[in-house]
Amino acid sequence: MTFLNEIKATSFEAMNAETPAQKRALSYANTILQLFTQIMAKKQPADRIVGEYFRVNKKHGSKDRRVIRESLFALFRWWGWLNKFSTSTGTSTANTGTQAWFTMLTLNARLESHSWEPFIAAWTGFSGQGKNLTLEAGSALENVSEKCDWLTRQFPTISFTTDDLVPAWFWQTCPIQDAEQRLAMVQALSSRPPIWARVQNIETNEAIEKLAKLDITTTASEYFSDSISLGHKSINLNGLSLYREGELEIQDLGSQVVGQVCNPSPNDNWWDTCSGAGGKSLQLRSLMLAKDKQATGTIIASDVRRKPLEELAKRAKRAGFKGITASPWKSDDLPVAHNHFDGVLVDAPCSCTGTWRRNPDMRWIDAIETVLDKPGLQLDILSRSSQAVKAGATLVYATCSLSPLENEDVVNAFLAKHTDFSLEVTTHPFTGIEASMHLILPYQADTDGMFVARMKRSS
Repeated sequence: MTFLNEIKATSFEAMNAETPAQKRALSYANTILQLFTQIMAKKQPADRIVGEYFRVNKKHGSKDRRVIRESLFALFRWWGWLNKFSTSTGTSTANTGTQAWFTMLTLNARLESHSWEPFIAAWTGFSGQGKNLTLEAGSALENVSEKCDWLTRQFPTISFTTDDLVPAWFWQTCPIQDAEQRLAMVQALSSRPPIWARVQNIETNEAIEKLAKLDITTTASEYFSDSISLGHKSINLNGLSLYREGELEIQDLGSQVVGQVCNPSPNDNWWDTCSGAGGKSLQLRSLMLAKDKQATGTIIASDVRRKPLEELAKRAKRAGFKGITASPWKSDDLPVAHNHFDGVLVDAPCSCTGTWRRNPDMRWIDAIETVLDKPGLQLDILSRSSQAVKAGATLVYATCSLSPLENEDVVNAFLAKHTDFSLEVTTHPFTGIEASMHLILPYQADTDGMFVARMKRSS
């Protein structure tokens, strides 16, 4: 942070910006620096800070927003490499700090294959390292290994490894020994995920055809019949009639695995204990209706926060779903009846390391305590929630964490204390492997990372 603060205090006025492109490039560089520094200093989600910035600063057009936003999030994706230039720039000028920032911006754009070449050229010129920052004509860096090798060739005095792209504490909490799997993990976490959606109240093919008429190319999932990929381009959801009418819900494919493992029957009563804004509650209801349009099953959604539950109510109304009600947690006591439900879903609060593809800032603003502090809370929530499962019924535990400390260890600790529950064997949807606990890895089906285990209470 000291390095960033020093640059922030340095004016870009000394830069010789002659052309309109150079002036805009300087403006972008300054804005991106301010936002990046603010996120790192406040340890707040980048989405929130960027959203507030654009809300206040309405001067930016759509192109400006794209350059600023995509450059900013890419910086977090590659920060494990780029931060090395805060001390090793290969220059000896008095303006080393500022030049290092332009070096980072240029490399960031090269690693992402960004298309705004006039601004990239300006950043390259301001960096004073044009030769080192230029790709050969027609060449492309396809994966993290090629990108790492290229950086090593361009800057031989600096050490780069693919492991650098996540903090060291990640490997301590998510140990992966196999070199190929480790590289696959880094590759996935360093790539932008597609926008996954779930179709409801409409046939998937019909939804795809309607979106195609709007020039939105979609692809049906090979794993779930109600899932489609909307690709990587930003979409104005409120401009889509499918979304406004509740026929399309944004939900990552990895997250959808949880509802599929729950596999609710049409007339089941389920409790979603930590529902948030209710993506999985909606999925459970949709799965019930897909089996029987006259399904009488119900879902009670609970959360300690009121606003997400209010959002769920809006989403359920938009979809025309009945049978979903809210019951917020008000104390340690259960907000629902004991021994009552056919199924209880505990999508527990976690470190969210499985969502680092969508939120690359989290890997640098969080610390190892983000993982270490969670298992006690998770076990407590799981234990309390299990009281609502009736005899012979289902309990599902899930997180969007990649760490066994928050996943397998919590389930095993729960089972050791609650001998009336036992694991059930289910099938991993992406690998076909049958097991009692499943870790959904980001590189298996281009998704977020998830964990899910299904248990049954003895009769």
